Amino acid sequence: MQKAIKITLMLLVCVSLGFFSGIITRESVLTWYPTLVKPFFNPPNWIFAPVWTLLYIMMGVAAGLVWTSESDDKEVKKALGFFAIQFGLNTLWSYLFFGLHNPLLALIEVILLWLMIWETYNLFIKINKVAGYLMLPYLAWVTFATILNASIWWLNR
Repeated sequence: MQKAIKITLMLLVCVSLGFFSGIITRESVLTWYPTLVKPFFNPPNWIFAPVWTLLYIMMGVAAGLVWTSESDDKEVKKALGFFAIQFGLNTLWSYLFFGLHNPLLALIEVILLWLMIWETYNLFIKINKVAGYLMLPYLAWVTFATILNASIWWLNR
């Protein structure tokens, strides 16, 4: 039972923080973002909410699986520390891009975010294979988001 509670807690934390991040950037998404020149591969706006919701769910489950693993406590703390760092960077990217309207600064930051997700994946996969695999769609999406961010910066500089 304790395992299910910890996984559920991590799931709720990730989805809630993602939801609040979306609320904070909503105005800019509706006003500033439409004024930008975007590349041909820019997805429609409606796709972002369901994709991010699914990713936050997967991230929460992954973190919960690591938290409840029977691995070395030091390794679990290290993995969850990297998870917290990448999650903070994820939130910071939204502020830099949508809050400050600064695609270049957001681009620099998203590269650091990608590196932290990669390290989180590497730590998670050693502790719990499923947790590691659950991070891969997030890594793929942030790879795409990095290319999209770079393209938007380039087209609007």
